[in-house]
Amino acid sequence: MTDTTYPEVPVLVVGGGSVGLLTAALLVHHGVPAVLVERRAGPSVHPRATGIGPRTVEVLRELGLDAAADAKAVDLRGAVGKAVARTVVEMGAGDVVTVPMPTPVEGELELTPFRLRGVCAQDRLDAVVAADLVRRGADLRWSTRLVGIAQDADGVDVELEGPDGRHRLRCAHVVAADGAHSAVRNALGIGTSGPGDLGKTMINILFRADLRPHLRGLSFATCTITVPEAPGLLVTVDGATDWVFHVTCDVEAGERPEDFTPERCAAIVRTAVGDPDLDVEVRSVLPWRPRSALADRFTSGRVFLVGDAAHTVSPLGAFGLNTGVADAHNLAWKLAAVHRGEAGAGLLDTYAHEREPVAAATLDQALRRLGDPRLHWGRGPEADAARQAAGVWAAPVVHLGQRYDSAAVVDPHPELPSTVDLVLDGTPGSRVPHAWVDGVSTLDLVSSRWTLLVGTAGDRWLAAASEVGLPAHRVSAPWLSAEGAMLVRPDGIVALRVVAPAGDPVRFLTGVLDQVLARPVAVSSA
Repeated sequence: MTDTTYPEVPVLVVGGGSVGLLTAALLVHHGVPAVLVERRAGPSVHPRATGIGPRTVEVLRELGLDAAADAKAVDLRGAVGKAVARTVVEMGAGDVVTVPMPTPVEGELELTPFRLRGVCAQDRLDAVVAADLVRRGADLRWSTRLVGIAQDADGVDVELEGPDGRHRLRCAHVVAADGAHSAVRNALGIGTSGPGDLGKTMINILFRADLRPHLRGLSFATCTITVPEAPGLLVTVDGATDWVFHVTCDVEAGERPEDFTPERCAAIVRTAVGDPDLDVEVRSVLPWRPRSALADRFTSGRVFLVGDAAHTVSPLGAFGLNTGVADAHNLAWKLAAVHRGEAGAGLLDTYAHEREPVAAATLDQALRRLGDPRLHWGRGPEADAARQAAGVWAAPVVHLGQRYDSAAVVDPHPELPSTVDLVLDGTPGSRVPHAWVDGVSTLDLVSSRWTLLVGTAGDRWLAAASEVGLPAHRVSAPWLSAEGAMLVRPDGIVALRVVAPAGDPVRFLTGVLDQVLARPVAVSSA
């Protein structure tokens, strides 16, 4: 066995799924040379999720990966969102019940600068992010697993086992993105709460078969197949030859996941399609079970939990992956600021203060949908009334509308003004409103930096921002007064909004940055 000691690294990311890859990508984007370790030999080829939410698309845009992800997405513009049919053959023949793709409410297309044209399966997203990390020279260590972790006041010692033996690594911080059964979380003794496993064990069959002749031009995101011999959920991966079919493993009847051999899975697919002669290639078979659990805490010293390691979200609503990406987005710039000496260590405390309540609310919203999918898919006044009665928020509110309350926000207002309509009005703690400024979105103006947006008469703010070293832009918008200013964090969250300058704006901005960045303030001896 080789025993080598590596030099200290700023941040170690454990886990190479979508959230781990995006955590590493965001850290590299902010100038932190992170190391990522993953026990698998490379990115997963099995898509576990297909719903990329609007906030995740904004993060991809920040990384310059939105166009690449869009190129990998299936074009579902004008397609069916959800279908119900006995078989695929009968669906293509017109014997199908359909629910349209969720259409943006009035004005919703003005709330974010870019949308994917359709679903982008998780394996496709991972391939895009992993390739970009390689291009940037990131340190990705596949076939490597964490076998030990211990920390003290100054750092984290980890032991890794890889193709060339065991290695010890000294890290400033560790980010655990290693899934629902996180080895890091368990090693730290962090428990979870919540209902845990939900419903029956499912089998996720990734297969390749050309279904286009049977579909006859029909495209959809998901289709519930009802044929009694092979009921399940068919999910689009590329809309042509790559698909996922979810079926139930009846454990109570004596079935086991290992009973679902490739041969049996191919037969199930043929029955669900309605073509006994269909050429089927079963590429991967994964058992899974819906789960809802929340880690008792998201941080332990210098270790941070993100994604499924911090929260496992039941699938209806497509909130799970997107909540994990939001964790990474919240944490990466804070780690970078501390690493560069621009912020005090106290800034890292705001990660848990901000993300734990949001994750808990998201888990609750997913659970409320689980019992009655119509609460998510339903459209019209009756569906709106049913959602309101069940305490179900509109999906855009869950994805984009939640607000932070922490020391990294001045005068936060975490309460939601509406759970029916998405309200992005510049309130501190909320995502900065999207508006076009000379053809550039305000989100693009922020561009991963502290940024000051000023009103049309904000000359004093512009001068102060120049002196402090802040990028500043003049914006004409109803959520910003003419003499007002809005300080936006690198993650696009509004940290401060003021109506007009009072006193010296340079001293004011400096004091605010010292406060939200948890920087020690020098005390004059005079």
